[in-house]
Amino acid sequence: MSVENTTAEPTGYSEEETVRRILTSTGDTWAVVGLSTNTRRAAYGVAAVLQRFGKRIVPVHPKAETVHGEQGYASLADIPFPVDVVDVFVNSEQAGGIADEAVAVGAKAVWFQLDVVDESAFARTRAAGLDMIMDRCPAIEIPRLG
Repeated sequence: MSVENTTAEPTGYSEEETVRRILTSTGDTWAVVGLSTNTRRAAYGVAAVLQRFGKRIVPVHPKAETVHGEQGYASLADIPFPVDVVDVFVNSEQAGGIADEAVAVGAKAVWFQLDVVDESAFARTRAAGLDMIMDRCPAIEIPRLG
């Protein structure tokens, strides 16, 4: 059974279907905003899970560190190749700006991590034609796909 998103979405929108689409068919290049070499941060572990499931992770952090063997970049705009999904590990106050940057660089989807919620950014991103998920974690969702 599909769990419907509580945001104001067109009839027929399914958060569960969007999760599945992003994880299985949107593309395999994931920019992970907030990913650094700090092994205690959630982004570090989630990025490792994404890699284990065949995703190419691209660290995005002001330090532009190499993480999990992948070159880091200071911003989404600095990445010199297309990104499919932007996975956001910043606080809700900053997340909307990242979602806007994701639209600007041509990403196909935006994923706000657990406890990252910005309804206005969700509406803007969806209106721009991108898939979007808020307040969920792909490292929890991807193993459920079977």
